[in-house]
Amino acid sequence: MNTRKRALLTVPALAVGALFTLAGPASAAENGSGQADLRPVASNGVDGSGTAMVSVKDDVLTVTYKATGLLAGSPHAAHIHYAADARHTCPTIKDDANGDGHVNTTEGGPAYGGIQVSLTTTGDTSAESALAVDRYDTAKGGKIDYQRGSIKVSDTVAKVILSGGAAIVVHGVDYNNDGKYDGKTKSDLDKSLPTEATDPALSGIINASQMSMMPSGGAQTGNGSTTGVEHASLFAVGGLAMLAGGGALVVSRTSRRRATATQD
Repeated sequence: MNTRKRALLTVPALAVGALFTLAGPASAAENGSGQADLRPVASNGVDGSGTAMVSVKDDVLTVTYKATGLLAGSPHAAHIHYAADARHTCPTIKDDANGDGHVNTTEGGPAYGGIQVSLTTTGDTSAESALAVDRYDTAKGGKIDYQRGSIKVSDTVAKVILSGGAAIVVHGVDYNNDGKYDGKTKSDLDKSLPTEATDPALSGIINASQMSMMPSGGAQTGNGSTTGVEHASLFAVGGLAMLAGGGALVVSRTSRRRATATQD
């Protein structure tokens, strides 16, 4: 994805404070599973549904989702969204801030948060790939059956996925029912795309599951990673304070070690 697309994506993601309050010290690897019912985003004209399952083992994520009622023959971007200050719900028509009768991705942010994982079929799975259209599943006959494993995530991302507040959102709608992404209204994420290509179609909140493992099967195992999501931006709020405190601790320990060495 070119620099322009990344920049356009970053603005709405940051606007909902998606990652800035998630910083924390390293912790043990997260393990668990969850599931979500995917339902149509209110007022976006999708007559579809789906189910999703996630499993995290030693901070490696496996995701499967099945969805129907999508725009046939078109690619559909899909992501795991989360923000600490989100409502942890699916959007409603009340989220339609500009009053056009639909909910775009940015307007849905207060409900489900910013992008944590891009559910691409191959390659990178970070927010950097949010609009990598050529690496998302195409809805053959209006259906998607997505499977991918071996997605390495940070402890922080694994924890929020298993916290019960993250959401899976499938994007791509067809407001004028002409069988393709078009229309005069441009995407809030990339003005070179119609809003139909990026508006949310289905969403569902991931809830804790009693299942310990995902069903066996041919999960795609491209070496995706969301490691980049935990770089400096994560430390913008609480993380800077932690970093400062951690630095003082390192200095203190170093000083004690040097003193001991001198006495010896």
